[in-house]
Amino acid sequence: HRTYSCVHCRAHLARHEELISKVPPPPPAWAGTAGVPLAASPGGVNVGCGPAEQRLLLTGLHSVADIFCQSCKTTLGWKYEQAFESSQKYKEGKFIIEMSHMVKENGWD
Repeated sequence: HRTYSCVHCRAHLARHEELISKVPPPPPAWAGTAGVPLAASPGGVNVGCGPAEQRLLLTGLHSVADIFCQSCKTTLGWKYEQAFESSQKYKEGKFIIEMSHMVKENGWD
């Protein structure tokens, strides 16, 4: 299986099949801060989640929690805990993982 691992410690983070957006969408749908973000529903392998806090993002007010590599503690992105606008509810429970923190492994050509 094609997988994504932490660029710093190579801990497994997600399988390619777990990604929702394999091609980065146009802003502001899923905007990241450190490179191209990918929306994912990872199985939770080696991904920890910090406490939720409210942040005003490009798409409005959300309750989000930073996510990090369980192995090396590098912040990878964030998880949408709650969206306060009805048009953004589809993001709840989804993860944004910054591509700058991941490396592709196992069978990528």
